[in-house]
Amino acid sequence: MNWFTGLMVYVILWWLVWFMMLPIGVEVPDEVEKGHAASAPANPNLGIKSAATTLIAGALWGVVYLVIAAEVISFRPS
Repeated sequence: MNWFTGLMVYVILWWLVWFMMLPIGVEVPDEVEKGHAASAPANPNLGIKSAATTLIAGALWGVVYLVIAAEVISFRPS
């Protein structure tokens, strides 16, 4: 895997994990302020979720790299 492919795999993993992390811990406020959607979260904790996403995506990237480097899955013709 070259550096560009590795980077693209990481970006794709990061976005997949990000969309899975977004609904975790979301609470709707009791009183909705004027101009806000009724389903808007009170405190989305985006900083914590982005840090967790980065760590999880890094771990998943490591697993993908090991699988490709060990040639468990080969993308080259045999």
